[in-house]
Amino acid sequence: MKELFNQLSYGLNASEITNKNKQLIRELLTCDIIKFYKNKYYLKNGFTFGKIDISANGTGFLESFDDAFKRDLLIENKNLKGANYADIVVAKLLPIKKKRPSAKVALILKRAHKTSLVMTKKYGEAILGINIQTGLTCALKASQKSLKVLPLGTILKIENHDNNITEVIGHIDDDFVDEKISLALFNKNAIFDNLCENEARAYGNEVDASMYPSRKDLRNLNFCTIDPIDAKDFDDAIYYDKNEHAIYIAIADVSAYVHAYSAIDKEARSRGFSIYFPHIAIPMLPRSLSENICSLKPNEDRLAFCFKISLDQNNEVIKEELFEAIINSKRRFNYDEVDEYLQTHEDLGVINWLYEVFKITQNLRKKRLKNACEFKTQELRMTLDKNNKLIKTRLENDTASHNLIEDCMLLANKAAAKLINIGVFRNHLSPDYKKIDQLLADLSTLSIDINPKNNIIELFKDIQILANELNIREEVDKLIIKAQKKAEYSSENAGHFGLGFDKYTHFTSPIRRYSDLILHRLLKAKINNDEKMFNYLLLNIQNTCEELSLLEREADKVAWHFMDRKFARWAKENVGKRFKALVIENQSSLQVKLNDEIKGALITIIGSNANLLENVEVEITEVDIVGAKIFGKITKHFSLERNQNV
Repeated sequence: MKELFNQLSYGLNASEITNKNKQLIRELLTCDIIKFYKNKYYLKNGFTFGKIDISANGTGFLESFDDAFKRDLLIENKNLKGANYADIVVAKLLPIKKKRPSAKVALILKRAHKTSLVMTKKYGEAILGINIQTGLTCALKASQKSLKVLPLGTILKIENHDNNITEVIGHIDDDFVDEKISLALFNKNAIFDNLCENEARAYGNEVDASMYPSRKDLRNLNFCTIDPIDAKDFDDAIYYDKNEHAIYIAIADVSAYVHAYSAIDKEARSRGFSIYFPHIAIPMLPRSLSENICSLKPNEDRLAFCFKISLDQNNEVIKEELFEAIINSKRRFNYDEVDEYLQTHEDLGVINWLYEVFKITQNLRKKRLKNACEFKTQELRMTLDKNNKLIKTRLENDTASHNLIEDCMLLANKAAAKLINIGVFRNHLSPDYKKIDQLLADLSTLSIDINPKNNIIELFKDIQILANELNIREEVDKLIIKAQKKAEYSSENAGHFGLGFDKYTHFTSPIRRYSDLILHRLLKAKINNDEKMFNYLLLNIQNTCEELSLLEREADKVAWHFMDRKFARWAKENVGKRFKALVIENQSSLQVKLNDEIKGALITIIGSNANLLENVEVEITEVDIVGAKIFGKITKHFSLERNQNV
């Protein structure tokens, strides 16, 4: 939409209107928002495009696509005209009566969501719905008699355009409703329809190698998989040939089963990514594929798309070969096992090559980090009991086994990116200097004073050195990551700043990422010299990449929202209690994260001040279960735990 706004601002040639925008142009003409002049369409004066945000009191704020507006435009509730949070709209500017520019919604261009979730609540004698995301109330398209049959606190899905009830989700007091709420808020579905399920089951449970005579038969090679202990699907397997000094990276050949525009493919594309909750995964593909015939299970013949990466004696890549194969993984490891073996050097029999691969990947990592940064990040893990209640959390660090697999996958991803000039790339642009300036300002409050540098990677490394000395490396790494842009998918290569790669893509997880599945199809067309198929697969590829970037962020939001709901329920039972926490935000609002027996819960602090990354004690004062928000107050300030040698 931003691109369309820019085109209309300067004049959009009638011949350049895409099929996707033809209906929209007609609507804009009908509403007298654009005009036609000398074969071009122009946006009329006094209109702008933008994205709506809505505050808890119902006031709207428009983030305009026009850079001339330095502040959001104020839109009073009466002028929203049915627009909801994150909708993209055309707004008409209103005469300036106050200091802040204001506008009213003229047309809703694109709804962020077709539906919303509301909770029934009694206001006087009427039953209304309170929006779970915005807190705004609305009249529901149902009789009061039927609404009063439902217990107050019932969660309903409604259509945004008319408030019609489409589904009863459950009750707010039910711990098992959280998963349904998190999925429904972002229009995600845990269930596959019968067409998809039947199509997936048709492939059976076993691979008959005789049906694939053209594939390389690598079943005699001692591949293994290394994954989390609770993993259900296995995307990748590795093997090292000592004599050839070559690493094999075999990836589940999902494209052999999921064909373009099939029922499964359409569903996978709409999902984009698998979603991971603490207790269950919502897969991108039906489980009969993701956890069975596609998964590289031990001692089972499986189809794979495989890279053979040959190295010289200095561990420099000298040859990269890509081919379709059949493998039979000889062992399934989890990360904890491998970490232990790397310490004890226990005899692993036919998988003893693992120790040599570890040395090689350590060397590769050392070379790579000369032009990139390594961040000490931790993954929050949550454990639920049988009643779906939060019982504990832990922070999981990357370990030697994680690094081993990561560097093998990076080899394959880099090799795949070299084979295409247009397709699906994973780009990560360098940070904006405004964000770097803000980062340096934040760091100066932590006694980290760094002079700016043109080489941002060197700047980050200088910051990390001082953070190590002050014993706050992990916290500072989070600030550095926050200052960077998000990685995105694009049809054209723009490099990957964070990894220090000129060209990069995602090849290694087609079971859980649709981007990788598209890439596999493109690469098969490429190695088979099928130019017609390659170009066919490229149709609307940039739009697809943009959609995937949005779907990726949505998948993350669903997982985070679920954890926020679990934290809120836990906090409700601990109102009045005090816990240790760390200040992670102190500008627009004061936010802390619990760092006690329960870790990671975000708490909004009311009526207190604190420094960034300050250790504090907080008391939980209030919990909003509906909005999944926790509020508290600071009861004690602790000094930062500095390194005693400083």
